[in-house]
Amino acid sequence: MTDAPPAPRRTALDARHRALGATMTDFAGWDMPLRYGSERDEHTAVRTHAGLFDLSHMGEISLIGSQAGAALDHALVGRLSALAVGRARYTMICDDEGGILDDLIVYRLGDEEFLVVANASNAQVVLDALTERAGGFEATVRDDRDAYALIAVQGPESPGILGSLTDADLEGLKYYAGLPGTVAGVPAMIARTGYTGEDGFELFLAPDDAERVWDALTEAGAPVGLVPCGLSCRDTLRLEAGMPLYGNELTTDTTPFDAGLGRVVKFDKPGDFVGRQALEAASREADTVSPRTLVGLVAEGRRVPRAGYAVVAADGSQIGKVTSGAPSPTLGKPIAMAYVDPEYAKPGTEGVTVDIRGTREPYEVVALPFYRRER
Repeated sequence: MTDAPPAPRRTALDARHRALGATMTDFAGWDMPLRYGSERDEHTAVRTHAGLFDLSHMGEISLIGSQAGAALDHALVGRLSALAVGRARYTMICDDEGGILDDLIVYRLGDEEFLVVANASNAQVVLDALTERAGGFEATVRDDRDAYALIAVQGPESPGILGSLTDADLEGLKYYAGLPGTVAGVPAMIARTGYTGEDGFELFLAPDDAERVWDALTEAGAPVGLVPCGLSCRDTLRLEAGMPLYGNELTTDTTPFDAGLGRVVKFDKPGDFVGRQALEAASREADTVSPRTLVGLVAEGRRVPRAGYAVVAADGSQIGKVTSGAPSPTLGKPIAMAYVDPEYAKPGTEGVTVDIRGTREPYEVVALPFYRRER
C-alpha cells in the first residue's frame, strides 16, 4: 500500500477564490484558481482594464549578508551585485552544463539584502542550489516562502486602482523596480513587474494581510472593470507577450542562448559562476549557427497547436516542436511558440505547418512577441 500524495497547499486567499466560484486546480502542489468564469473575458479584462491575480504559490528566497551580491553572482548567470537598491532583474539559474534550472526575478531590497522569486514548481530546487552555492560566502540563504503572500494587479487601469490605496510614488516607480510602502493600510513591497505584457504591479505582503488587500483592490477596481483572474488567462497573456514558461520554453535541456535570452548571461562579471564554461561554448555556437531558434507561429486556420506537436516543412521533414500553444483572444487566432531549425526561423518563411493529430495545418512564422502594449 502506497502513501496518498499530500493534499495541495492553500494560499491565504483560498476562501476568497471559493466564494467567487473559482475552478480550482492542483498546480505545483498548490490549490490555485484556474478561472472564475470565462478565461477569455479575464484575458480581455487585463488587456483593456485590469485583472487581479493570486500568485502566492511563487517561491520567495532571501539572501542576506555582506557578500549576498557576490554569492548571487556565483550562483546565477547575471551580475546581481551591480543591481541598485530598489531595482529588480530577470535572470536564470543554470546547472554545470548550462541547462536552465529556473528563470527568476531578483529584487535588491537593501545593500545586503536580496529577494529571489522562483517558479512554484522549482522553488525547492532553487533553494537547495542557492544554499549550496552560497557556501563560503558571507551570506545567509533563507526560505521565505511562508512569509509572503503575493498579489498582482495588471492592466492599463492598474496604476489608478493601486494609486487610490497607497501613498507610494507609483508615477516615479520604474518598470522592474520596487519600493516599500503601504497598500490599504498594511505594509507591502510594491514592485512594477508582471507576467502579462501589460503595465502592472506585484505586491509582496504578509499572508495575514492578503484578504484585506485583495478586498480593497476589488472594491477600488470595480468601477473601472477589474476582475479576478486565474492561471489559465495568465498563460495566454504571457504567451501573447512572448514570455517563456519554465517546463515549456525553458528546461534543463535548454540554454539561455537557445531561448534567445543570451543577454541575461553576464560573462564580464568578476569571479566564476556555475555553468560558465558550458555557457561560453553555447555562446560561441550561437554566434555561428544555433541548433534551434524560438519563434512565433500564427495559425491560418482555427485548430489550436499544443506543446509537443511537430513543426513540419513543406517536404514533410520535422523541423521543430511546439512548446506552447493556445487561442489568442487579442489576435483572434491560435498562436504558438516553437523551437525550429534556424533556416526556418525568419519571419514570413513559407511552407511551415504544424502536425495536429495527423493533419498538417499551415502557420505563419512571426517574430516574438505576438503582442506589445502601447507605451
